[in-house]
Formats: sequence, C-alpha cells, structure tokens
Amino acid sequence: MSRIVAVSIDQRALGPLPSAPPHRTRPARPEVHLKRAVVDALRAVGLEPVLLPPHDGDPTALVDWVLGACAAVVVTGGAFDIHPAHYGATVSARLDRVDPARTGLELALCRAALDQRLPVLGICGGLQALAVAAGGTLVQDILTADPHALEHEQDADPALPSHPVRLTEGHLRRASGTGLLQVNSTHHQAILDPGALRITGRAPDGVVEVAEHPSHPFALGVQWHPELLGDRPSGRGVFRALADALPVSRTL
Repeated sequence: MSRIVAVSIDQRALGPLPSAPPHRTRPARPEVHLKRAVVDALRAVGLEPVLLPPHDGDPTALVDWVLGACAAVVVTGGAFDIHPAHYGATVSARLDRVDPARTGLELALCRAALDQRLPVLGICGGLQALAVAAGGTLVQDILTADPHALEHEQDADPALPSHPVRLTEGHLRRASGTGLLQVNSTHHQAILDPGALRITGRAPDGVVEVAEHPSHPFALGVQWHPELLGDRPSGRGVFRALADALPVSRTL
C-alpha cells in the first residue's frame, strides 16, 4: 500500500462569481484547496496525501493523530506570509496576506515533527515555517533587505527554472548527486536565522534556498516549488528524497 503523508493546504474566501448570470443569487463560499501538482508529485514516488485544511482552534488533537497515523508531514507553500510576531519581531517591511489558522497548524505540525523525529518536508513557505518552528527568524522582504538581490518572484511560468541553487551538503545533495540545482522562485521572504536548522543551499545572491535539521532523520525545507519542476533533481527528486527517507515501520 501507499505510504500516507499529511499535507497542509490553503483556504480562500470567495466573492460573487463574476461570470454568474445577473439573476443568480447563489453565493460563492469559502474553499480549501491544494495545487494538483503536489498530489501528483507525491503519488509519483509512492506516497499518498491526506489533506489538512487550516485549523481555527487548538490543533493538538489533529497533530497527535498525524503523529500516530502518518509516515511524514509535507508543509506546502502559498500566497501568504508568516506574521513576524511568530518569531518575536514586529512588521518592518512588506507583509502580504496572513492566515492565522493555517500558520498555527503548520507551526504546530513542524514543531511536533521536529520533536518526535517524524520526517517533514517544507515547500517554499513550508521551509520558512520549519525555520520558525526551529527557533529561527525570517527576512520580511528580500528586496527591502537587499535592493541588489535576484528577482525571487519570477514573472515566467514557475514550471521553468529561474536561477541556480548551490548545495553544500545534506539530504538533497546526496539524493540528487549534484551540487547545483536549477529552481523556480515565487517568494519575497526568506530565512534570516535558521535556528536549529543548518543551511545547505543558497541562491547566487546568498538567499537561503535549502535548510535541514542536522540531527533529525529527515527534516528538509526548500524555498522553491518542486512539484512544478517535473523530473528534474530540483523537482521530483525532492519528493523522492522524502520517500526514500521513510522508515519501513511507518508504512501503512
């Protein structure tokens, strides 16, 4: 059977549908969602996702279920920011949409996975959540901090790489067999202080692109969206590294 992994997903509030006929009064309602590419990428390496929507209350019971029932956690990215209050800072630069329900659940999942040594993969904003859960901090806006930085919010289709990442060590370098990956880029925040994580990959401008926990079986985050990069080492290879790290004893 496939191995079950818990995957965080996004939510959105919808207004009236612009294409609806003028006589229709049926309202659009809030939705939870995930890009299909994440599901496809996980299934391609033999993993089966269970989707976890944002949680407005205390997520303890849900996190406990994940620890007992799932082989790993995948914290996905989205069009939102982690509020600086979560790492002891105040807003000092650009801050996009925040989602307390999603951030609260993702930080709880990351902390539990780190504490209980459950394999965890952070994707884009998921890398940032992993760093904050490990006691780190974030660059609130890359271009505010460094006006000469690369463009990390590419205009081109993110199915196409935007810049290279040089790897120094760790799971991804071993899994990919190379020290240089080509990645996409759709973020404006990044890791400042990795906390208990170790930085293992950077963009040419120094922005952190890969980090992992040095004493954890598999706690890895990447600052790009591997689900959109196909069979590249920076794409399917990231999910394959997670699948290869799962212990047989947690196969369901």
